[in-house]
Amino acid sequence: MRLAGREQADLVLMDVRMPVMDGIEAIRRICAGRPETRVLIVTTFDLDEYVYGALRAGAAGFLLKDTPPADLLKAVEVIAAGESLLAPTVTRRLIERYVSPAPSISPGITDREREVLALVARGLSNAEIAERLYVSVGTVKTHVAHLLTKLGARNRVHLVIAAYESGVVRRR
Repeated sequence: MRLAGREQADLVLMDVRMPVMDGIEAIRRICAGRPETRVLIVTTFDLDEYVYGALRAGAAGFLLKDTPPADLLKAVEVIAAGESLLAPTVTRRLIERYVSPAPSISPGITDREREVLALVARGLSNAEIAERLYVSVGTVKTHVAHLLTKLGARNRVHLVIAAYESGVVRRR
């Protein structure tokens, strides 16, 4: 944690369980001290409470240590580029167990932003959303930036959580 601050790390790979301080508290402290630092959890512990705790603390991604090396490298690139990523085995469990739809979302969200939010929640990239909505990637990025601000979300993972909590996207 000190090294990440001293070196002004852009990206940190971290485990959940560590000897002095747990990874979730370390994420909280890193993100509080340097919000632009992206944190990717890489752990053997496939427990829902770790996933949820890490995301709430500010992690941008969560992978298991059995992730193939090529996929881990790709995940680092994705996280470094400002996107978020969850291990496929965790995504559905996270949504089903921890996210229950609530009646509404922020009234300041436009209809187009609501569409973008739903597509983000379905896992589409900015390019895929742009293609689906017949707009430019830059326009999608602007909508995502507005959603992050309006919903007080740190990253796309938090947008997905907001989409499910608000009922914009329903569980299948």
